[in-house]
Amino acid sequence: MKKNCLEIVRQKCESCHGCALGATRNNIVFSDGDAATARIVLIGEAPGETEDLTGRPFVGRAGQLLTEFLTEAGISRDKDVYIINTVKCRPPENRVPTDEEKAACRKFLDAQIDIIKPSAIILCGATALKSFVTLDKKQTISKLRGQWMTVSVDGVEYKAMTIFHPSYLLRNHSMEEGSPRRLMQEDLRNIKDTILPDVNHTEDVISDDVVSFQELASV
Repeated sequence: MKKNCLEIVRQKCESCHGCALGATRNNIVFSDGDAATARIVLIGEAPGETEDLTGRPFVGRAGQLLTEFLTEAGISRDKDVYIINTVKCRPPENRVPTDEEKAACRKFLDAQIDIIKPSAIILCGATALKSFVTLDKKQTISKLRGQWMTVSVDGVEYKAMTIFHPSYLLRNHSMEEGSPRRLMQEDLRNIKDTILPDVNHTEDVISDDVVSFQELASV
């Protein structure tokens, strides 16, 4: 049922030209993950060049790093997480989407959340956070990340947490205590323990593919 409902939303999204981004896209980037099993919705910023070409979110270098961090935390990208962005089309030159562009795409974002009805929402990066929370000048993602909060979508409240965007981690390689990558590990383990305490993907991962701290630091 979820897949059928989401397919209807996808079809409407594919024909949408509610903002200028519709004229420059190669593909809409609708989602990734199994809608039937996902208990977490992860919201990123916007598609990049690779995403625009493939039609899938988080498939470039930042996406590969995100997958590695999820795997290390015991979260399956394929089974546990439904991944979307604040907008479905790539902004030119990978710029941050405007408020107008996000507003034009918001009906699709909300519809996806309404259909999935996740146990939690992960707001990945500042753009996703600002789409749900009004911040003052003193509030930054560094101060708010890792804290459980409540966000409302169409009158329904959801448990949510903000994490660093993996593109930020590509510029910060340290795995020392308190570093962005170490904080990312801690946040995702918190999410795993809180939302997916009964899930064990140990048998799904071949031992040679387990992500080590050293491997994460080298990306």
